[in-house]
Amino acid sequence: MSQTVYETKLPGVTLVGRGKVRDIYDLGDSLLIVATDRLSAFDYVLPNPIPDKGKVLNQISAFWFDRTKDVVPNHVLSTEVEDFPASLRPYADQLRGRTTWAKKLRMCPVECVARGYLAGSGFKEYKKQRTVCGIPLPEGLVEASKLPEPIFTPSTKATTGHDENIPFSEVETLVGAETARALRDRTLELYTAAMAYAESRGILLADTKFEFGFDDKGTLHVADELLTPDSSRFWPKDRYQPGGMPPSLDKQFVRDYLESIGWNKQPPVPTLPEEIVQGARERYLAIFRTLTGRDLR
Repeated sequence: MSQTVYETKLPGVTLVGRGKVRDIYDLGDSLLIVATDRLSAFDYVLPNPIPDKGKVLNQISAFWFDRTKDVVPNHVLSTEVEDFPASLRPYADQLRGRTTWAKKLRMCPVECVARGYLAGSGFKEYKKQRTVCGIPLPEGLVEASKLPEPIFTPSTKATTGHDENIPFSEVETLVGAETARALRDRTLELYTAAMAYAESRGILLADTKFEFGFDDKGTLHVADELLTPDSSRFWPKDRYQPGGMPPSLDKQFVRDYLESIGWNKQPPVPTLPEEIVQGARERYLAIFRTLTGRDLR
């Protein structure tokens, strides 16, 4: 029986932040990143958790970090509780399956987004001016069209509210021209490799976002989460048809429900009915099994 974790409690371990989904602890020369079962939508954390969601996020990230380690180094020290510092053993039940022991990195202040298909905010911009993040695109594309080639569409890393798309020139201003080029190149390399693998499993990776940081030797690493249903848009290949949004294999299912009830995206945040909670859980588990070829541990 899985244990639902909405908020971790690790007495004696220094909590440095609670994000919308992850609780982060400082271990001195490393970090402990715990993926809880919290779910956010439209910039708000919903009141009820999705059972097993944190385990899916952590274990699917671990799968991708291992698969892409020869493309870009990553922050993972271990995802096995038995490898964690001994002081964490009393909390093994909370941490097992949902936790990454990670290197500390100097994080870049940019969300690195790769898009291979026209959807979401990218499609909205295209309809207005035939660009995405200022990148000109051909005439005649429709919603969910496959792009001629994947594009790098960075955004701000907002601490509150929405991330905002920015042009590449602004990334150069934020981090310098050399680092900006490295972020773009590594983003597209990771996306291209992941897109090919996902398609071989019957899944289209429409878009995704990455976060990068530098270690103390100045080596660029990919960090945080990697190619999860929270950071990516996954579509079933056999249901794909340009001209409309394919069925969602990610948390869009919950966003669609919240839109359907007319929530104004302001507090109070609605509680999800049980059938939506279970529907979300089934989607998270299904994409995990499809991509990794195994069951959740």
